Amino acid sequence: MTPPPFHRVRWTSALTLAALGAGTVRARRRLRTIPVLPAPPTAAEGLPRAAGWRLLTARGVEVNPATFLAACAHADREGLRVLDLLPADLGAERALGLLRLVDPAGYRQDRLAEGRGAGYAVLVAEEVLARAGVDLAGSGPGGAGGREPADLLALIRRLKEYAADSTGMAIAPALSVGRSGDPAGPVRAAELRAQGLPPGVLAGAQLAGLAALAGLAGRQGRWGAAAAGLYWLQPYLVLGGSGAPLRPADLPGATVIRPARSLGAAVRTAAAVLRTPAEDGADAGAGAGRAAAYRTELAFGTERFLEPRRTDCPWCGSRRLSVRVRVPDLLQGKPGRFTLEQCADCRHVFQNPRLTPDGLEFYYRDFYDGRGGEGAGTVFGRLGDSYRARAEMLRPHTVDAPASWLDVGTGHGHFCNAARAVWPDTRFDGLDMGDGVGGAERRGWVETGFQGQFPEFAEKLAGRYEVVSMYHYLEHTRDPLTELDTAAAVLAPGGFLAIELPDPESRMARLLGSAWLPWFQPQHQHLMPVSNLRGALADRGFTVLAEEHGPAHQGNDFFGAVALTTTRLAPDPDRPWAPPATRRGRALAHAVRAAALPCFAGAAALDALRTAVARRTDGGNAYRLLARLDDRRGAAPGEDR
Repeated sequence: MTPPPFHRVRWTSALTLAALGAGTVRARRRLRTIPVLPAPPTAAEGLPRAAGWRLLTARGVEVNPATFLAACAHADREGLRVLDLLPADLGAERALGLLRLVDPAGYRQDRLAEGRGAGYAVLVAEEVLARAGVDLAGSGPGGAGGREPADLLALIRRLKEYAADSTGMAIAPALSVGRSGDPAGPVRAAELRAQGLPPGVLAGAQLAGLAALAGLAGRQGRWGAAAAGLYWLQPYLVLGGSGAPLRPADLPGATVIRPARSLGAAVRTAAAVLRTPAEDGADAGAGAGRAAAYRTELAFGTERFLEPRRTDCPWCGSRRLSVRVRVPDLLQGKPGRFTLEQCADCRHVFQNPRLTPDGLEFYYRDFYDGRGGEGAGTVFGRLGDSYRARAEMLRPHTVDAPASWLDVGTGHGHFCNAARAVWPDTRFDGLDMGDGVGGAERRGWVETGFQGQFPEFAEKLAGRYEVVSMYHYLEHTRDPLTELDTAAAVLAPGGFLAIELPDPESRMARLLGSAWLPWFQPQHQHLMPVSNLRGALADRGFTVLAEEHGPAHQGNDFFGAVALTTTRLAPDPDRPWAPPATRRGRALAHAVRAAALPCFAGAAALDALRTAVARRTDGGNAYRLLARLDDRRGAAPGEDR
């Protein structure tokens, strides 16, 4: 009997080989899309305008005048305000890392893409530097060097926010950084953090990947050897060959000793992470002050942050209440325990007892701003598809682009930034309690940023907007019905109200229990079934035009459950509201997080499947409503409460 044609195939090795092959082809294709700076124009052709530009370089990097002029000419021609220059001899592993993170073909158009670069030289328009608050006092127009690569990487990431659709990269053939050795562990960890990447997690993943490849090569014959060999040769396959736009000085060595080099880099990075806290230098000083402030505040206990428990439903007044879930703060690990109760009559879910205003300030602190601001910004920056879908929801219901749009609960302004690609002629304003709205205005993501409680602006903004949006905002408010009253007040007649909320009726809420991420305690105060919200909108003179469930689904049920569980088992050892971290405690936290990596991978796969089902069945963990204000004679504020 003839054996099946694939009976000797080792599928683990074959899949690894396919993944590495796809990554190699993708990186090579991306490399070919990076523009190469042409020679600068001659005097006869007209010299480029160099005024208004600054060239920032890493320590020891020199850019000749011809390259500077060529970069200015390229930026002017392409309409760029920030241009990262890649040295022609950029190190192989640094080049591969950049190509993994960035698709140059879509980098500029992606308004939410994080700023990436090689970390050696970047050309920036002076007006962008001014808006970003970068102080270059005393430096000439042609350059301001002397920065560490990590500092320049962090600056590029920041500058992309101020030039969201006018940041690019180009290879500078005459720019050279020569052959350099592998960075020390602390240096590599600092460079990863500067790019918003967790060095400990990446080092653990790198070690796990190398161990897996070694296991495949040793146990799965030629298929395993082929997978390991492809990893070994990847630098040359991507960067080698005639006509390649980059010519890494270390390419031969980087290819020959790649496994050993990767192992050494991962071990050094992991050791650096274990030895030092995430905060150092000036950040450590700020962290010490923050910790002292938290200790003082926690000395009075957290019970004072909760109001008396209420005995009736805030939505319908029923007294038939039962506990839905009771959890600690799984988001930050701050002290306290919180209860969500559900009404048996209208199914409304609400925090009971709810936090006082002081309690909300305490538990929000260092989450969206301050210590946690960067992490929150990174998460929000990866929701571009969701933001665009929200903006597109309006298209079937209007002929002309709305002139004015107010995004309530805008946070750092990510939705408004992304929505500009859908509605480029619309004025987007933002409103939020946090400081992030001011940053959104400085970056140009919103035209005007209002800071404060939405109801406080009801009179000032009355009738000014054609669209008001509340995306994952109402569940954070103390009185969502008053928020709806305010939305009706600030909308012009015939204006649109767009709302997105977690769905407490989701099947995953029952399956995952306290580990369901959208409970989001202690921040979420109210979770409303869609029928309740429809009724409240009708009472205020709104007509619901569209309702979406599947498209509003956020693919984070299983991943979020793993993240919350991991945080519960191994909270951040450097959180300032906890006792000072010990080396043993820090090592234990890193070990738990490393052990959770396979769980995260499995959760991501389950979420992808869950999202596909949610899209097909129009069911998910959230819903969106689009409503039009047809009759301004709706209920007076507070009438139905």
